[in-house]
Amino acid sequence: MSTPTIDTPLSADPRRLQTLLDAFAELSEPGAGPGVTRLAYTPLERRAHEVFGREMRALGLTVWTDAAGNTIAERAGDTAGLPALGTGSHLDSVPNAGGFDGIAGVVAAMETARMYAERDIRHAHPVRFVAFAAEEGARFGQACTGSRIIAGLTGPEDLDIKRDAHGTTLAEAMRSVGFPPERVAEARWRSEDWAAFLELHIEQGGVLESTGIPVGVVDLISGSTRLLLDITGRASHTGGTPMHLRADAMTAAAEIVLLIESIANDARHRGTRATVGRMEASPGSITTIAGRVQLYVDVRDVDSDRQRFAAAEIVERAQAACTHRGVKFAARTLADASPVILPGWLRDTIAATCARLGVDYRVLPSGASHDSQMVNHVVPTGMIFVPSRDGISHSPVEWTSTDELAVGTEVLAASLLGLDRQFDRRDDKEGQA
Repeated sequence: MSTPTIDTPLSADPRRLQTLLDAFAELSEPGAGPGVTRLAYTPLERRAHEVFGREMRALGLTVWTDAAGNTIAERAGDTAGLPALGTGSHLDSVPNAGGFDGIAGVVAAMETARMYAERDIRHAHPVRFVAFAAEEGARFGQACTGSRIIAGLTGPEDLDIKRDAHGTTLAEAMRSVGFPPERVAEARWRSEDWAAFLELHIEQGGVLESTGIPVGVVDLISGSTRLLLDITGRASHTGGTPMHLRADAMTAAAEIVLLIESIANDARHRGTRATVGRMEASPGSITTIAGRVQLYVDVRDVDSDRQRFAAAEIVERAQAACTHRGVKFAARTLADASPVILPGWLRDTIAATCARLGVDYRVLPSGASHDSQMVNHVVPTGMIFVPSRDGISHSPVEWTSTDELAVGTEVLAASLLGLDRQFDRRDDKEGQA
């Protein structure tokens, strides 16, 4: 068959994109401080998914939510039985986030669906627009939970292990918003149901802005190893305890924080990023020596061996530092994901689309984790980046102009149609063979 095509490029509407971004930004925890706070598996996250579903139903799409809380909207294709093309991102945030991380990709998907509907664009394959649940690891330590579940990388047995700062398990959080954790395996995707998936995302770095290039084509996504380091000393009075008789968990923790920085800066770990993003000390009194400190560590790299070696070295040297100081030490891995090389042929398709549209692009890696990292385990996946002002993300000042987002959205919409034509031609050849 021959799929009808469009004669002129699709034009995304920056004003419409801004309206959607504003609607999602309003869904934030009251009193949580500046920016957007919409954590995984909370009523606010579900309200954001309801906004997505309502808008997509209004365009005539079929919408459903799976057992993991991912919301999927499908626009039917012209040929029955073909696997789907997909696009989307996530709607949850870290605490005090900006309004673009994840949300830009969902909004771009929504605008793509609207452009297809308004122009009555025809495609042979069904196109699915996805809002993933729980991509951020801020609450439970594990990133990309919704997409890990669809890839079969997280199952029911894993959900009672992960806990948030209040002791709520991932299983309990899911159940509280209507998703029985014992049913999550029902959300798993089958490879044969999908042809390809594309995710648009803000860069969360400064390469595109600094070079004046509007679009990034991602070739590689960093891996991440997340550790909980538990340091136990002896709580005692700050005035009554001489310096030489202390077992101070805080000073041990301070040494370890700097040790982690030095490991990441070592020439042997060129390309490693290691961060202590959270520290919890108890009893938390100015007149009491800290008896216990917990450090939450994130180790990232585009090289799998280097990533794991850095994490192991951190644990080994932190243990030695604690032994020297006479405090106890324990380490636990909270989450671990390998770097992912995205399919070269999808990267080339996106690049060819940019060239056809006259859009400058640059091939670059992603230092952040994304749902695409998990989706690629099931279906070939590509990523499109749009610029981030000053390279800032996970902050209230995170910002991308809607004009820049519109350019990325046009590349996304055209790339999906390009893939549809590629697969359609291949199906025709296979049918004639």
